[in-house]
Amino acid sequence: MSETARVCVVGGGPAGLSLARALLRHGVPFDVYERHSDVGGLWDRTNPGSPVYDSAHFISSKTQSHYHDFPMPDAYPDYPSGKQIHSYMRDFADAYGLREHIRFGVAVERTELQPDGSWQVTLSSGETKRYGSLVCANGTNWHPSMPDYPGEFTGEMRHAVTYKSMDEFKGKRVLIIGAGNSGCDIACDAAKAADKAFISLRRGYHFVPKHLFGVPADVVANGGPHLPMWLAQRVLGAILRVLNGDLTRLGLQKPDHRLFETHPILNTQLLHYLGHGDIAAKRDVARFEGKTVHFKDGSSEEIDLIICATGYTWKVPYVDPALFSWKGGKPDLYMNLFSRTQPTLYGLGFMETNGGAYKLFDEMADLIVRTIMARAKGDAALDKLIATDRPDLSGGIKFVGSDRHATYVEIDAYRKQMTRIRKRFGWPALEDGCFDALRVGDKRAAA
Repeated sequence: MSETARVCVVGGGPAGLSLARALLRHGVPFDVYERHSDVGGLWDRTNPGSPVYDSAHFISSKTQSHYHDFPMPDAYPDYPSGKQIHSYMRDFADAYGLREHIRFGVAVERTELQPDGSWQVTLSSGETKRYGSLVCANGTNWHPSMPDYPGEFTGEMRHAVTYKSMDEFKGKRVLIIGAGNSGCDIACDAAKAADKAFISLRRGYHFVPKHLFGVPADVVANGGPHLPMWLAQRVLGAILRVLNGDLTRLGLQKPDHRLFETHPILNTQLLHYLGHGDIAAKRDVARFEGKTVHFKDGSSEEIDLIICATGYTWKVPYVDPALFSWKGGKPDLYMNLFSRTQPTLYGLGFMETNGGAYKLFDEMADLIVRTIMARAKGDAALDKLIATDRPDLSGGIKFVGSDRHATYVEIDAYRKQMTRIRKRFGWPALEDGCFDALRVGDKRAAA
């Protein structure tokens, strides 16, 4: 490939590292730009804006979440901590010599699509460079989304991205708004440390234990039996009802959707604290009045500190938004990877799914690199597919109609579609050992 086909990768986090290794494997020239001083993205707590807090752990288990050919250490627990994940990211970068391809402390400030499809990239260093392809791997949890309620709250109210330690709750009456996995984690911290703790939920949810039958829940799901989705919903739903009982007894609302129709909440620790009275469940907020929070069920509480675990706005600030199509505030990419209108624009990490991300990132990165290589040879066969194909990636699940689920995919359905694409273009799947030749060192092995 010529120098004019060089690839610009934005971000040295989990997605960017996966893509860098894939580009190395296929011999495609590239540069990675990382605005921070180290790899790891959000998992590096010294990275300004990182949402990681003391009690943060993976919600998928180590055996289902690692990169291809690079398992997490045996000494890691089933669900590694944030510190362990960052250490794993650093070891991964060192093992494959990725750092020499990353410019640290340099941000991509602006990109301009040229008439020939190439990209003029302006860097924070003041340099301007030209690239044949642009891959956005900057992550999605950097731009907090705050809720808007009637009235004025005169206590302290901030987004969960600012939360780091349960010490922040001592001596305070605390309300957590939002029941995603981070919201539930933080609510558990509040239950332990606050004078009084509450969690506000818009709807009822299904709470999945991190372990089923003594092993991680995603290991059970991956091992089978692989039931039709409608049957899996019924079977696992019945198991959860046996394990958790009627959640309305804890003040939670009855779910208004079936299992898997929202992003799974892997946290039954919250149920423990609700059952012990260390935290109380509330409905959605109706309005504020000073430090009084009124809820839609008619109740009210005096609150000192509100933590809003209300998600993030997905942004690609260095690319003209008009170059993307958008759905529910998220880039609407073919297979969550390919721009439907700009053949040299790609994204990695702009998706949510119900399975471990990093193995999937490797498969996705391989598709991106193979597509870049095919296009460099003048093969436009994939262009027509990208422009016209609208595969059903729901796996038969009717996801709730929230913005969060606008680009959500069911992991098995997604993998089946990847397999179809590979077969269509004669691209082999990733095999065990396919990255071994790239190894330059492994600190863990040396230790």
